[in-house]
Amino acid sequence: MAHVTYKVVRHDDGWAYTVDGVFSESFASHAQALSAARRAAAEQRAPGQTETIEYEDANGKWHTERALGTDRPETEVEDQT
Repeated sequence: MAHVTYKVVRHDDGWAYTVDGVFSESFASHAQALSAARRAAAEQRAPGQTETIEYEDANGKWHTERALGTDRPETEVEDQT
């Protein structure tokens, strides 16, 4: 099972959360960023519908797969303060 970590950090004169080096929008307060990170982590764990997906890999090859709606990652929120 995949694992995703949301990290709350200082960013652009405010606060944000980051996942795999990608920043969220900036928030005016630490509390707002922490709340947003917790909400995003919870949403990512929520099950969805099983669907057929298509994607292109790094080599330019296209793939078609069934994505199970119950195949959700484990998530956590790290507070860097």
